[in-house]
Amino acid sequence: MTRLDRTPERQLLVRRLASATILDEAEREALISLPMLVRDFADGQDLVRGGDRPQHCCVLLSGFACRYLLLADGRRQIAAFHPPGDIPDLQSLHLQVMDHSVGAMMPTVAGFIQHEHVHRITSQHPRLIHAFWRETLIDAAIFRAWMVGLGRRTAHERIAHLICEMLLRFDAVGLAENRTFRLPVTQNDIADALGLSNVHVNRVLQDLRRDELISWQRPDVAILDWDRLRDLAMFDPAYLHMRSLPGAGAAEPGEEH
Repeated sequence: MTRLDRTPERQLLVRRLASATILDEAEREALISLPMLVRDFADGQDLVRGGDRPQHCCVLLSGFACRYLLLADGRRQIAAFHPPGDIPDLQSLHLQVMDHSVGAMMPTVAGFIQHEHVHRITSQHPRLIHAFWRETLIDAAIFRAWMVGLGRRTAHERIAHLICEMLLRFDAVGLAENRTFRLPVTQNDIADALGLSNVHVNRVLQDLRRDELISWQRPDVAILDWDRLRDLAMFDPAYLHMRSLPGAGAAEPGEEH
C-alpha cells in the first residue's frame, strides 16, 4: 500500500542528510516529494534480506533497525544500528546483491523508493549525488569506529561509546530531548553488536547506572552526565561528520538547537 505521501516523517530523511550536507530548498522539496511505497514491519521482521536483489532503497520513517549478518550455525553479528531517517541499504543503488540483512528491532515503518526515482532526482539535483555518496562514506566511518571498539576498547568503553554515538544520531534528526532517546535494544543485541557476553553487558550497564552516568528504562535511555560518559568512552564525534557538533559552537546533544 502507498501512504504517508507527504507526512512529517519524511522530514527525517531531510534532517539526516542535512546534518552532514547543506541542502537548498529545492533539494529538500525533491527529497520530500520522492514517490514512496510505505510498509509496516513487526519487531524481528526483515526489511531486506541477504541475497536480495532490490530495486529500491528504504528510508526508516519510524522505529529502529539493525544491519546484521548470520553465520552458518545461526550466530549473529550486528554491524550497525539505524534510527529513523537512515537509509540502511543505500549501497543497493550500486551493488546488485545484498550481502547482509536489515531487520526491525521494534515495530517499524519504512518507505521504499525505487532506484529509478533516486537516479531521477540526482540527475535533476546533482548536489544530491554528493549527499548520498557522503552517507555511504559516513557509514564506512562508523564501521571503522566500531572496528576499533571491537579490537581495542574495553567493555565499558564500547558500551559508553555506543550510547554517545546513538545520542548524537537521534539528536541529528530531532528525536532526542534532554539527552533522552528511545533505544529499543536488548542486552543480547548489545552483545551481538559489541562482541561481548550477555553477562558482561549486564555488569557494565549496572556500573553505568550505579555511577549515575545513564538511566535506562528500556527502551528509553537518558544520559545523566554527558561529560563523564564521553570521557569514559574517549568519544570523539568527528567520525560522524556532522556539520554541528558539541564543542564546535553547537548546542550540546539533546538540548534545544
